[in-house]
Amino acid sequence: MIKKHKTLIAYMLALALFSTYVVMDTFVITRVYGEASGDGTEAAMQIEKDDKAEQAQGDEEDSEETHSHGPGGPRGDGSGKPEHGGKHGRSKSSSGSSSTESKSDSSSENSSSSETVVSSKSTADSYSDSNISIKLNEYTVSGTVVHVAEVKADSADYLKTAFAQGSYGKNVTAATSDIADSVNAILAINGDYYGAQEKGYVIRNGKLYRSTAVSGREDLVIYKDGTFEIINESEVTAEQLIAKGAVQTLSFGPALVENGNISVDSDDEVGKAMASNPRTAIGIKADGSYIFMVSDGRTDESEGLSLLQLAEFMKKLGAETAYNLDGGGSSTMVFNGSVVNTPTGGGIGNGSGSERKVSDIVYIGY
Repeated sequence: MIKKHKTLIAYMLALALFSTYVVMDTFVITRVYGEASGDGTEAAMQIEKDDKAEQAQGDEEDSEETHSHGPGGPRGDGSGKPEHGGKHGRSKSSSGSSSTESKSDSSSENSSSSETVVSSKSTADSYSDSNISIKLNEYTVSGTVVHVAEVKADSADYLKTAFAQGSYGKNVTAATSDIADSVNAILAINGDYYGAQEKGYVIRNGKLYRSTAVSGREDLVIYKDGTFEIINESEVTAEQLIAKGAVQTLSFGPALVENGNISVDSDDEVGKAMASNPRTAIGIKADGSYIFMVSDGRTDESEGLSLLQLAEFMKKLGAETAYNLDGGGSSTMVFNGSVVNTPTGGGIGNGSGSERKVSDIVYIGY
C-alpha cells in the first residue's frame, strides 16, 4: 500500500512539473531564433533585388490588379527607394512644434560617401518632410475614443515592421514605445504578436521567418510597391508570396474591409474576446495613403469597439482594404516618441496607460 502511494505521489509530482514547464515554455521562457537584422536567421529568405534590372525596367506595370493601390505606385525612377536616407528629426515630447534636420551617410556606386539631409516639421498632431506626411485625428465612435493617423508617403519603403529587442523568437517582447524608439519610428502601432503563435506566416521587411501555414487563416500581405492584399494561408505558400514581392505579412485578423466592402458581421469576434475592446487596425485608401488606427476601451471613458464597428469606421475613413491587428491590452499608438492613446496593458479597467509588452510593431520611418 505504501509503495503504491509513493508511486502515485511521484507520478503526480512529475505531472505537475511537466505542466509547469509547458506553461512556462508557452508564455514565459524566451527563445531567440535569430537577430532581425542579421544574416542566417532560421528559415529566413531575403527577397532578391537587382537595382540595375529595376532601373532598366523603368515605369513598367504595377503589381497584380488584386492588390489595393499603393502610395502612388513605384517611384518614377523605377528604384522604389526613398529620395532621402537618414533618421527623421523628432523629440521625445509630442507637444509643441519644431523644425529639425537630420543627416546620414549614403554610399554611391564608386563607394564615395555623401551626406543627405532630411528637413522635417513636427507638431503634437502632425509630421511632414519631403517624403512623408502624417496627420493625427481623434474621434468619438459609439462612446469610444479612436485615434487615427493618416499617412502619405512617396515610397512604400517607409512602411516597415520591427521585432521586439531586434530579434525574432518566442516570448521576445517589449513595449510598443520601446520598440518604436529602438528604430527611430515616427509613427508606430503594435503588430500581430506573432510570438504568441506556433504557426502562421511571418514575413518581415522582405525576410521569411516562418512558413508553416494555419488552415483557413486570413493574412494581410504588404508588397514592396506598397499594395495590400488579403490572402488565405490555405491557398498560397509563404514562398509563393515572397516570389510575388511580399515584404510583410500580418496574421492576426480578420480582414475588416476588402475591395471596399466590409468583410465581417455582428457575429464575428476574435476567439473569446469581449464584443467591445481596444482595437488596432491598419488600412489603405484608394489614393495609396495609409490609415493607422487605435481605439481605447475597457474604461469608463472609452467603451471599445466591436469588429463590425471597427470595420464600419475604417470604411468611413475611406479604407479600400483594412485589417484587424492584435487588440485589447496590446493596442498602442506611438507618435514622435510619445504614446498617443491610453493602453490597458495593466488589466481591464486600468486607465493608467500601462503598455503591454508585445512581439512586434508596424511603423513609419527611415
